[in-house]
Amino acid sequence: MKQLTFLFLSFLFITLIYSCKSENKPIEDGVYSGTFKAEYSSGFQTGSTVLEFNEGRYLCHGNQNRFPAGGSGTFMADEDQIVFQDENFWTADFDWNLILNGTYDYEFDGKNLKIWASKNDVGIYSFVLVKQNN
Repeated sequence: MKQLTFLFLSFLFITLIYSCKSENKPIEDGVYSGTFKAEYSSGFQTGSTVLEFNEGRYLCHGNQNRFPAGGSGTFMADEDQIVFQDENFWTADFDWNLILNGTYDYEFDGKNLKIWASKNDVGIYSFVLVKQNN
């Protein structure tokens, strides 16, 4: 009886692991537009943005108020995380977490792209984007 219970629980555990596996689709090249949000303990700031993906490269259009600051360079994505490698030089007069750089979690369903990260105990930085028809 104990062996049967153990086998059942093992089967249940394995089923749960596979059912929790990411359902993300691969990020497609194209233009995505939407909003950026930086959440701090003191409040939040938002801004509109456009993010372009093209053959392993990205370009994030920033705003004058740096919400977001922008960024461009290369990226790599796996099933649930995307790593941006910004290639720009930046001044030191603002929160560099506003630059699209580093490791982010993401969700993509083929049309809607959500990207977010909690960075350096400073805040949560997120993008909510929609793929534009080209």
